[in-house]
Amino acid sequence: MMTRERYQAAATFPEFLATAEKNQELWHGIYQRASVPLDLVQQAMELGQNYHLLALSEDWCGDAVNLLPVVARFAEAVPNVQLRVLGRDANPDLMDAHLTGSSRSIPVVIIYDQNFNEIGWWGPRPTELQKWVKEVGLTMEKDERYRHIRAWYARDKGRTTVQEIVGLMEGVSAETA
Repeated sequence: MMTRERYQAAATFPEFLATAEKNQELWHGIYQRASVPLDLVQQAMELGQNYHLLALSEDWCGDAVNLLPVVARFAEAVPNVQLRVLGRDANPDLMDAHLTGSSRSIPVVIIYDQNFNEIGWWGPRPTELQKWVKEVGLTMEKDERYRHIRAWYARDKGRTTVQEIVGLMEGVSAETA
């Protein structure tokens, strides 16, 4: 269960970044280059509600290193959005409530309203990429599959991830309007 206290005690993205041991250069490099399309920033700001994003992650995760820096830049750009990060392995209650099938796949971004009620969650990959991984990617050797995944992330630059998260936020805003 999420409480204001548990959320506030979680690491900010810069705090998480400072403790990352695995893929340290990659985490920092992607974060330095990450940017968020202005149309998505504007779209989120127009929702007029406060959102708390909580990412479940680990520093070793290749998907997380490609996606969370962009989600962090999104939260930095939108005044009504905050982001915190918790470790997947240290928070099995949250992870087990947000499984991909039976898998503890990360990253997972849980979206809470201003009262810390869960309103949705996203993860572990953008829908299009996840579909490709399940249908085509699993037929490939691991190294080849990961080359394709990294190329997809490089082309997309996190846009699809942020777009899907904003879509979840919009869906809830429309319901409460």
